[in-house]
Amino acid sequence: MFKKLYCLLMASLITCASLAQQTKSSSKLPPNMFQKKLANGLDLLVVEDSSVPLATIELAVKNGAYTETPEYNGLSHLYEHMFFKANRDYPSQEDFLNRVSELGIQFNGTTSYELVNYYFTLPKFNLVEGLKFMNSAVRYPKFDKDEMAKENIVVDGEFQRNESNPYFALNDEMNRRLWGDLYSRKNTIGDHDVIRSATPAQMDTIKNRYYWPNNSLITIAGDVKHEEVFRNAELIFGDWQPSGFDPAKKWPVPEFKPLQKTDYFIVESNLSRVPLIMMNWHGPDTRNDIKATYAADVFSFIINQNSSKFSQALVDAGLALQANIGYLTLKHTGPISVFVVPNPAKIKECIEEVNKQIALWDTDSYITDAQIETAKRQLEISQVKDEEITSNFTHTISFWWAAASIDYLNSYIENLRKVNREDLKQYVRKYIKNKPHASGMLISAEAKQQIKPELFFKAP
Repeated sequence: MFKKLYCLLMASLITCASLAQQTKSSSKLPPNMFQKKLANGLDLLVVEDSSVPLATIELAVKNGAYTETPEYNGLSHLYEHMFFKANRDYPSQEDFLNRVSELGIQFNGTTSYELVNYYFTLPKFNLVEGLKFMNSAVRYPKFDKDEMAKENIVVDGEFQRNESNPYFALNDEMNRRLWGDLYSRKNTIGDHDVIRSATPAQMDTIKNRYYWPNNSLITIAGDVKHEEVFRNAELIFGDWQPSGFDPAKKWPVPEFKPLQKTDYFIVESNLSRVPLIMMNWHGPDTRNDIKATYAADVFSFIINQNSSKFSQALVDAGLALQANIGYLTLKHTGPISVFVVPNPAKIKECIEEVNKQIALWDTDSYITDAQIETAKRQLEISQVKDEEITSNFTHTISFWWAAASIDYLNSYIENLRKVNREDLKQYVRKYIKNKPHASGMLISAEAKQQIKPELFFKAP
């Protein structure tokens, strides 16, 4: 997915080079989507939708938890907050927010495992000014020391709110067991001490590593015309100098080590009213096993239906209040997670039944042909619905650009339709059944004393 980056010399060839790389570079693009790469390496994508007189500008950068060593854990998220602060063209926070008001912008950003994205939605007649505003924010941040000191507290406050969720303790310990010494690369929320002590110099380091045109995508979606958007985007962003290096090669993401054995653990938390159980495996990724990512989506959809044998054996039988499976598609080892809320009076029986069901997942009789076809159809409908709100669809585009490619997104339905029973069985056998995994239980001290899960919640 990471593209060959352009050297600084190519900046002088912006006009002729970009004309040669015109819009419909991929036959998989739908009729209202247009793609272009500027000579400085910046990816541009336009989605035309005239249903409402609005435009959304979204900047996506290949940054996030997967780029973070322990001493930077959480700083991609802090950088996201600082993005909406003072910069060269708007020298104070008040100036920045006044411009937001003048342009009628609604803005936000998110930080995830392999992506940080920022987006403005505004009236279409302010699009050009919105592009200039985005240009100021991405290229010329100030990282004011006083503003940053305030934001350190704000971001750490978000962390503390997350910790108030009883699920947090289980998920955090699961990540530590699942990813080992690369825990920071999968921990988007970060580390309290790192966040509180972060400095403007560290923000500059992040900017100088990852915030380059050749590591970014700008999507412009809404009531716009692609020819005009490309022309204006090139005028505004065309002189943004490329890095001269590939961040993915200069600071490569280490490979996540496969689990060597199954690991059981118990987390005590008095925030938990009922026990929770989570089982996680290392799943496929888009670099090494794209085909399995489609099978994972189909399989998860089937298992999560009320009509599935998994649900019937656990929820309908009264052994669990909730039972489902999830898979997150990523470029670097997507996790597979089974989540169960057991009946507190039948925890041991619930766990036994979960393991029994998993052992059956690759048998021919476990899933019907009708379930496979229904899952593919419903996933297809879900993607179509996702595209209906253009201002939200830009987030989907950004995610897939970072986790796989734009082609992955646009060929998703086509490849989904190819999934068959054998693909599902191979997925289960390669990544789940009889494979090392981490199993965790969240339980209160009182319930633990009564139930004594350590006697049965352990590796065979």
